[in-house]
Order: sequence, then C-alpha cells, then structure tokens
Amino acid sequence: MSLAIPGHRAPTVGFEAPLEMLSACHGRVELQCATLQRLLAHLPVHGADADARAAAVAVLRYFDTAAQHHHADEEADLFPALLEAMAGSDPVCIRELIDALRSDHRVLAAHWLRLRPALQRVAAGAAQSLSAEEVDALVGAYQRHIAREESELLPMAARLLGDEALSRIGAAMRQRRGIAAVD
Repeated sequence: MSLAIPGHRAPTVGFEAPLEMLSACHGRVELQCATLQRLLAHLPVHGADADARAAAVAVLRYFDTAAQHHHADEEADLFPALLEAMAGSDPVCIRELIDALRSDHRVLAAHWLRLRPALQRVAAGAAQSLSAEEVDALVGAYQRHIAREESELLPMAARLLGDEALSRIGAAMRQRRGIAAVD
C-alpha cells in the first residue's frame, strides 16, 4: 500500500502574495492530515515499513517547521496588521476572531505535542500504531481552524489590508524562512 507521501512541494504563489501563500499552506496541512489518516490505517496491516517510516518523517518535518512558520506568520504579522488596519474603530469582531484563532494555535500545538512522539517512533521503525483518538483530534482541530481562516480571516484580510501591509507581511514570511528577497 503506497501512502503517496506529500512532501514539501513548491508553492504555486510567492511571498509577494502572502494571503494566497497562507491559503496554499492550508492545502498542504490538509494533505499532511490525510497522510496521518492513511498512516493510521496502514500501520496495523503493514507495521512501520518503509512507506510508514517515510510518511512519518514527512509529517514530522511538515508540522515541526512549515506549520510552525504558518502560525507565526499569522500571529506575528497578519493579526497585528489587521488590528492596525482597524485602529481607531476597535472592532470587537476582529479582536474576537484573532483571539479565537490564537487559542486554536495553542490547541493545535498541544495536539501535535501529544502525537509527535508516536510519529517519531514510527519514523524510527519502532512503533506499529498511532492513537486514532490523537490523530482524529489533531485532524479535526485543523479542519475547523482552516475552515474559519478560509471563510473569515483571509477574506477579511484581503478586504482590509493594502499593498504596503501585504508587502511587509510577505517580507516577514520570507525572512522567517531564511529566504532572500528576489530582485
């Protein structure tokens, strides 16, 4: 059974379009969640074979790096830019949305920390299963979080943020990843 392991595919958009980059990241999170679900079914039948180990390594790499950068992109750059765009009007709805999404990030991080050791054991070939409860909790939390960001946060950001703010966000995202600016 091939797990069709998603890796770090190059994004179809660049840092000059940070909202689109954030949305593309949601798609990659969903691919990693699907890999986790396939791995959950794969392990009891095949154990920690080469496919399972490779899938575990890919999921670990993604959630340990790209997902962390994504949350930082939002918390350090996008959320403050949205709040700055609304300075003076103090909109309660934006503050509530941002507070809820920040809380989601903490919940997602906690789910990841509970699941990560088992994935490390699979990656090392030492585990034969994952907790369905832990996988379902992480996947479900990400599905709800992504749905809210796609339906509320990103459309709001597209309406409220100008080119200058988006350029600053894109530059910060690039810097966070250690990628030099393209001239």
